[in-house]
Order: sequence, then C-alpha cells, then structure tokens
Amino acid sequence: MKTIDSIPTSKLGRTTELVKTGVKIGGNYLKYYGKKAFDKELTRDELDQDNASDIYDGLKSLKGSALKVAQMLSMEKSLLPNAYVEKFSLAQFSVPPLSAPLVRKTFKTYQGAYPEDLYDEFTANSVNAASIGQVHKAKKDGKILAVKIQYPGVASSISSDLAMVKPIAMRMFNIKGKDSEKYFKEVEGKLLEETDYILEVKQSKEISEACSHIDNLIFPKYYEALSSKRIITMDWMQGKHLSEYTSEQNDQEVSNKIGQALWDFYMFQMHYLKAVHADPHPGNFLVNDKGQLIAIDFGCIKEVPEDFYVPYFELAVPENIDNPDFFRAKLYELEILRQDDSEAEIDYFSTLFHEMLSLFTSPFHSDTFDFSDETFWNSITELSEKYSKDTTLRKMNGNRGSKHFLYINRTFFGLYNLLHDLGAKINVNQFKKYIPNATA
Repeated sequence: MKTIDSIPTSKLGRTTELVKTGVKIGGNYLKYYGKKAFDKELTRDELDQDNASDIYDGLKSLKGSALKVAQMLSMEKSLLPNAYVEKFSLAQFSVPPLSAPLVRKTFKTYQGAYPEDLYDEFTANSVNAASIGQVHKAKKDGKILAVKIQYPGVASSISSDLAMVKPIAMRMFNIKGKDSEKYFKEVEGKLLEETDYILEVKQSKEISEACSHIDNLIFPKYYEALSSKRIITMDWMQGKHLSEYTSEQNDQEVSNKIGQALWDFYMFQMHYLKAVHADPHPGNFLVNDKGQLIAIDFGCIKEVPEDFYVPYFELAVPENIDNPDFFRAKLYELEILRQDDSEAEIDYFSTLFHEMLSLFTSPFHSDTFDFSDETFWNSITELSEKYSKDTTLRKMNGNRGSKHFLYINRTFFGLYNLLHDLGAKINVNQFKKYIPNATA
C-alpha cells in the first residue's frame, strides 16, 4: 500500500482537502444527471460508488476525526447505501500508513528519542493503519511488542474537523436547533479522549484486570515506561482480525464460543462496571488459534450514568415496553419525549420508539438468542427504510434522546453486527456468573 509523507494539520490545509472532495462529488452528480436524462431507469448505484470512493479518498488523506466519523458510519449498515458501508469500513483497519521517514520524525517529536533508541528492534513499516494511529512491530528484552503511534495533528484538529462535518451530520440525522450542540460535544469529548494515550493505557489496564476472569477472553499487557500521550507500547498479540476470521468458513461451535465471550465481555462492562468499550468494530478484536477473543483497543470508553442506565434497561423488559403509562414516563426520563412536544409529536415518537425498542431489545427477551437469524436483521433493515422515507419525521425536530444514546446505541449496534458476522448463538444471561452476588 502506498505510504503518506505528510498530513495536512492546519485548518486551512484540511479545509482545502475537503473542498477538493466537494468539487469531485459535484462532478459525479453532473455525470449522473447527464446519464439520467437519457436513461430514466438509471439507478443511483454508480453515483453512490463514485461518491463513496471520492469521500473516502479525501478523508483517508486527512486521517483523524474526519476518518473516524466515516468508520463510525460504516457500522450503520441499515443507514447508508451499501457502497458507502463497504468503502468506509476500510477506515477500520486498512488505510494508507505514514512513510518510514515520517514515522521516525513523528516518534522523535512525541517520545524525545528515535525508535531505535528505545527498542532492540523496530519495524519501520506499519503493520496496521487506522483512523487515529498506526501500529508497528518491535522487540525489547526478548518480548515482541506492538507500538501504536498517533498521526501528527490529530488531537489539535478534532474541533475544526467536526465543525466541517457538522452541517452534513445535521442533515443526515435531521438534527435541528441550538440544543443539538450536546450531541456534537459528546462526540468531540470522546474523540479527544481517544487521542490521549495516557488515558487509554489507564483504561486498558483497568478493564483488562476487571474482565480477566471472563472465559475465552484475553488482553495484551501494557508498558507505561514505553508509552506517552501519543505513543502506546503493548504486547504483540497474534491472531486474525475479527472481520478476517468471519470471512472464512469456520467451525460454528468455535464461533459460538467467541460470540459468547464477546457478549459476556460487553454485558459485564455494561451491568457491573457501568463503563463500556464503545468502539466495537472488527479492527479492535482478534481471534487466536485457540479460538479465544483478544480485545486490543480501549481508547473509547463510555461511562454509563445510573440515571440513564436504569430507565434504558427497564425498557428492555417486554412488560414495561407494553405498559403505555410506564413506557411514556421512561421516554421523558431518557429525553426522547420533550416537555415542549405537541400531542402529535408525543403520539408519533411514542409509536416510533415503541416499534424500535421492541425490536432492538428482543435479544434480551429469552434465555438464548441466535444472531444468525435473518428475520431479526431483515426487520431492522425494513424499519430503518420505513422511517428513512417517512416525510412526517423529516418535518419534526430530530433532537431525540439523551446524549448518552450516541455511544450506548453505537455500542449495542456494533456488538449486534459483530455477533451477526459470527453467526453466533449466545446464552443471554451467562455473563451474570462473572458478577459478584448476581442471580441468574
């Protein structure tokens, strides 16, 4: 893969790159409508593919939060056309890496020394490049290590990058009004945390230790003396990325074991730690040759406050969802319904969220759940298509729900997608055996 010798770090430089991308997209639309004039049956497939390629090409040269947003969107498989999902998913763990000279220069800036000064061996070429940083292989004192290096300028450009994508996001998600700022502040805060590698090492050690007793789940060891605000050194973990594993023909019993470990890991965090790994994409998990799951990235941890946790999971119980008074009261607690809503808005959003929550919480409604069940996934797709075409929804204020929904829903939707890719059948309540004094 071609390497990158420089990354635009100034606001002007990054804006210029996005303007270039906008010009290309404008050209794609002109080409599409030109063809459409002569072929009324022409679909948007070619337009979507051209736009997805041009947007991704523009973002991958910028890296940082702009590329991270594309990565997040790639997980929303029912929201975007398939061309975007396929292209943006490359941001998970396959983007052009920094060149060896730029790596060496960046490392010296961050660490105050060159890689060869700190490690016995250091591989100059990246083995894995993603949205915020890239990973190199190294050796020290006989140990094989993974060294994650953050791209230059990422942390300082987060606010300006989000300001550029904000208008697009507001149109895409029908967000209106000044109170929309709470959602963007939530994203900005989490992205800033992801660039703080000292915080990431702390979070990694805490969650690794807390979850070390979960079956078939392992973690790398982290080395604080060889880490800093923009560098992380950890054990090299041998395995296949989860997406690589799921692309192969695998023993279903092993896939179920991996899926169970993934489910137990997330449920233990959610219900006991009340803080959860909120970036469940395939690039953050490996599978080793023993069929064990390896969690390797803890940059994005979402704390789950009690006043959100309680009503959120109360609505995972069918009797509560189907109790109109209780259900509506919880919608107010979760900021889905607003005090200034009209009767029409109350009725509309109560119906919408009843339908959504009844479907999305269905994995909690029985002792076991089969994530290979296509009926479940087809229902999600149909529901998404139904409301994406609903003109009534477009006329209403889309600012719905607590800011905590952003990362909690992302966590569950990402988890569901990973389990679906595994085709895993899981025991829903098995995680309780890892919680002290929990009842099954």
